[in-house]
Amino acid sequence: MTDQRELDRLLDAFFVEGTDELADRVIDAALDEIDHTQQARARGMPWRFSTMNTYSRIAAAAVIGVLAVGGTLYLIRSGQPAVGGPSATPTIGPSAVPTAVASPTPQATAGAAGAAGAWTATGSMTERREGHTATLLPDGMVLVAGGDSASVSAASASASAELYDPGTGTWTATGSMIDARDKHTATRLPDGRVLVVGGDAGGNAIASAELYDPSTGTWTATRAMIEAHGRGHTATLLPDGRVLVAGGFQADVMLASAELYDPATGSWSTTGSMIRGRVYHAATRLPDGKVLVAGSVRSSSSAELYDPSTGTWTTTGSMIQGRHHFTATLLPDGTVLVACYEESNTAELYEPSTGIWSETGSMIDLRLGTFTATLLPDGTVLVVGGVPNDHMRAELYDPRTRTWAAAPVTGQGRSNHTATLLPNGTVLVAGGDGYLASAELYDPGVAARR
Repeated sequence: MTDQRELDRLLDAFFVEGTDELADRVIDAALDEIDHTQQARARGMPWRFSTMNTYSRIAAAAVIGVLAVGGTLYLIRSGQPAVGGPSATPTIGPSAVPTAVASPTPQATAGAAGAAGAWTATGSMTERREGHTATLLPDGMVLVAGGDSASVSAASASASAELYDPGTGTWTATGSMIDARDKHTATRLPDGRVLVVGGDAGGNAIASAELYDPSTGTWTATRAMIEAHGRGHTATLLPDGRVLVAGGFQADVMLASAELYDPATGSWSTTGSMIRGRVYHAATRLPDGKVLVAGSVRSSSSAELYDPSTGTWTTTGSMIQGRHHFTATLLPDGTVLVACYEESNTAELYEPSTGIWSETGSMIDLRLGTFTATLLPDGTVLVVGGVPNDHMRAELYDPRTRTWAAAPVTGQGRSNHTATLLPNGTVLVAGGDGYLASAELYDPGVAARR
């Protein structure tokens, strides 16, 4: 006989922890208790029901039906009428049916039943791009600049730039950069201007830097970097408004050097070099103003901290796994989430107070190449794209449960694209490998409003 405590444990495992394969065990346990128990009692309606996929909803309906028909347990949503009575079973309506294939369409495309949010197509860029940058401007417009833009057979860096208007969903050309570049970085400065530095042109690292002024839509040259930081470098805005540029390729050399840009003077100065050369690493500004740098090509697991007050680097705890081409996201609690790399779908968390990394739930999919991770207003993290096959599947990380869940599929598979959080809480995803011009919006609140 299954006792009440065991049934409760199974119910919690099925409904709360998401262990869908326990459905048959839950039903067996419920039937067993019904056979041996005559006392009815109430149980809280599982919050997870609204986020289940089709299979899980059917399994949940079977469980609830068994409990309801048996008359032994009544599942009650707090403050709501009872769902489980002698004849009540939940209805699985059309909203529970997953979208099997998502193709570009102006209509919202939902993923698996219960998946949060939805994607909608928005206006296409005026130029096809991959390896470009996207920067949210103070007025809510998005500046996209550079990247590879020609056909696959004649790839070339672009100097063009354009603006996305969330109010109209349209793109318009703006002033072109002085230098064509791709795999560069773009950093919005405190005064609203955008600093673009480095990257590659014709396969060569470039040292030039320039500034975009949103008030005029024009670019002006600023002093070049001391050293050319090509593809794979990082640029981080510091609390005092300066920008830290570190690492990247110069020819085939992995740079350890770092330098600082001062917007007040338009000049660069050297700062302490990293402990090791890094390319395609991640740099994250922590709440205390220090910068966490981790990973690199050749699967480095090492990490280090830059202290702007001293201009020095110190080692911190190493990641559990070496990573490159991964994402790093500062979470609301001050920890840093790093996710995936070319050999594993694992993820881990960095705790700044201890300098220690710990494992967290693994991603659903292994994502190679360049994918994106965006912190949403509710504290969850949206991951989009990557290869192989330019993932159309997106997923969400929930810091509260430290687990990943499937999000609706995108209308277009993407890698080497950009993702920008807009002021209204939606995410603009644009471009990508294959020289895509298309763009789409993820609205995390669509499912909740249905």
